[in-house]
Amino acid sequence: MPEMHLRTVTRSQGANLALKEGTIAPARARLDFVEVSPLVQAFRRMVRGLEFDVCELSVTTYLAAKAHGARFTALPVFLVRGFHHQAIQVAAGSGVRPEDLAGRRVGVSRGYTVTTGVWARGVLADEYGVDLDAVVWALSGDEHVAEFVPPPNVEPAGGDLGELLGAGELAAVIGADLRGPAVEPLIQDAFEAGVRALRRDGFHPVNHLVVVRDELLDAHPGLAEDLFVAFARAKTEYVDALRAGRVAEPTAADRTNARVAEVTGRDPLPYGVEPNRAVLEKLIDHALAQRILDTRPDVDTLFAKGTHELVG
Repeated sequence: MPEMHLRTVTRSQGANLALKEGTIAPARARLDFVEVSPLVQAFRRMVRGLEFDVCELSVTTYLAAKAHGARFTALPVFLVRGFHHQAIQVAAGSGVRPEDLAGRRVGVSRGYTVTTGVWARGVLADEYGVDLDAVVWALSGDEHVAEFVPPPNVEPAGGDLGELLGAGELAAVIGADLRGPAVEPLIQDAFEAGVRALRRDGFHPVNHLVVVRDELLDAHPGLAEDLFVAFARAKTEYVDALRAGRVAEPTAADRTNARVAEVTGRDPLPYGVEPNRAVLEKLIDHALAQRILDTRPDVDTLFAKGTHELVG
């Protein structure tokens, strides 16, 4: 049987490095990696044009896309996770507190359905009692899912988020990753606040997963399982190296993953439906509360047949 070639996009990172280097591969397919920078452009191209066979995708973008009939399905492979308390920034010295955001404009990098924004707004609502409907969410871009209609308190930012923040036209920004002395985190000791949430909730929030075109999954039984196993092997190799201190030049994500492993004593990047059911249900709760979803999807239906019992 000829080897199946799959046009694949994922950003190079610890959990998939062995796949991208070719030291680990699926048993019955070849992943032909395409580099797309920035990665969010691949999200848009996949959602709007099914341009790739296998593609890394933001989790909330996936939820919104599936709600509008997208013809791809996820593997329970979560390449990117993170804490989101530090994603909310304010002008340095502004004195803005979470309770001050009601009635103000808050900038959001790119679209309303960006997963970092969803988690960060969830932090504001759950931990600080912010009424999200009382905030105007000002976007720096549009949505990957063209059919998505945002709630009425969402509008274009009308300019550069950093400049608008500095001018006082925005009370805060989310996901902009602004640098320099002109900005500071809204939440003090933000990383440790994320660690406290980890201890409280028991999960490391998910940001990205992997999707496969439905046409391929339908035509090739066993493909989903084959891909899952390969991704899981690559991730296990990375986590083993992380625990042994063998990751050269660790990134911020590597350091976060190491801290999560230290705090929990578990794999910081678990794959599979069951180990991630609680974190997925929580993200769905946020998506419903923030009017990104109209109805609650069954978690199991979000993932490819054959992968529901797999854990890696």
